[in-house]
Amino acid sequence: MARLLLVDDERAIVDTLARVLERDGHTVTGVTDAARVLDLDLSRFDLMITDVMMPGLDGFELVRRIRGRVDCPILFLTAKTEEGDAVEGLGMGADDYLRKPCGAAELRAKVAAHLRREKRERHSSLEFGRARIDLTAMQVEVDGAPVRLTPTEYALCEHLARRRGQVFSKEALLEEVSGWDSTASAETITAHVSSIRSKFKVHGVNPIDTVWGVGYKWRL
Repeated sequence: MARLLLVDDERAIVDTLARVLERDGHTVTGVTDAARVLDLDLSRFDLMITDVMMPGLDGFELVRRIRGRVDCPILFLTAKTEEGDAVEGLGMGADDYLRKPCGAAELRAKVAAHLRREKRERHSSLEFGRARIDLTAMQVEVDGAPVRLTPTEYALCEHLARRRGQVFSKEALLEEVSGWDSTASAETITAHVSSIRSKFKVHGVNPIDTVWGVGYKWRL
């Protein structure tokens, strides 16, 4: 089972969600002061769930500060329901965006889906000229330099790269990385693709083509 970090300024919510997630055998560490997360050893967690609207350090700023040193999936759980908020959160490096109120079954299913994706068995690597996808380490490199992707960004790259040249709709990609029951809009895939392109652009590479009116495909 997994080690989960749960961040919310309301103790009652932390305790309730912890009980829900502990049903599946997970170990849950609850934090009500987001600033405390900055001092934690984040490498010991397999998945993180954080609220957005918190006093002091809000969830968006928290993720912005820690994403560079966290490899695990990060899920926002928040009452901010505008699609623009979801796109903003995903653009900062989150992997999923759940809207409050969120049912216990949906939360457990989301956590299980992200953990299952992280534990998939992988073999060897995929080579695309200057770019290389290490399927075992779940890492992407360009000219030997790592491209720091979030777990969801990596999953999108791997899915597209394994099916090089095939075009996928935003809806199909959303189902692949977030599960069939995702409450997120397919437009959040646009935010993930934009982030991926920005990170590859530093290396002078654009790995994903837009097929207007259809979706995306791997271009390398």
